[in-house]
Amino acid sequence: MKVLLVEDDRLLGESLRDYLNLEGLTVDWIEDSREFFDLLEVSTYDVIVLDLMMPHISGEELLRELRKRGNKTPVLVLTAKGRLEDKERCFSLGADDYLTKPFEPKELLLRIKALHRRLVREGRLKLGSVEVDLEACRLWVEGKETRLSKKEWLLLKYLVEHRDRFVSAGELLNYAWGDEPVGDDVVRAHIKNLRKVLPEGFIISHKGWGYKVEA
Repeated sequence: MKVLLVEDDRLLGESLRDYLNLEGLTVDWIEDSREFFDLLEVSTYDVIVLDLMMPHISGEELLRELRKRGNKTPVLVLTAKGRLEDKERCFSLGADDYLTKPFEPKELLLRIKALHRRLVREGRLKLGSVEVDLEACRLWVEGKETRLSKKEWLLLKYLVEHRDRFVSAGELLNYAWGDEPVGDDVVRAHIKNLRKVLPEGFIISHKGWGYKVEA
């Protein structure tokens, strides 16, 4: 699971990043809210943890603009603002959860995992300009639905579900073809077809490592 942490308190930010990393999460932490959208243009996250009282651009403004741009990444607001009015405003702007400071790091971890489980259950993920519904086997590129063959869909599904790492051709062969007598060249051909309908650079490859979704 990949998390974006937006927190201007350096001591808190460092401690949360280190704690979540130890718990198996990958965390990008930024102190400057002006870096927020630049980072989202090059990286995709499963959950965003957002402090409200940020310098330069407030957390509320970031949240409003995020949803305005159509980004559906789950957002957990992490703040010292504990009034009901503050919570109501954030939920109306599109927040998915709200945790007030002080808090136990373990509770933050549990809430992040709960948001991620809900996203996986819903089965629909937005990765840049690509949106996939893993349960309904549907794909949209830049808002337009795109049809895939059964094998192409299986390859894309596996790559999306394991997007945190490179996937070998052998894994893809085993998942999509099972015991069928086919080789790596079949995987390369289907990946080539996928790349024709997906944005440039969406599926990257590395010799000896395999393939990876890099939204």
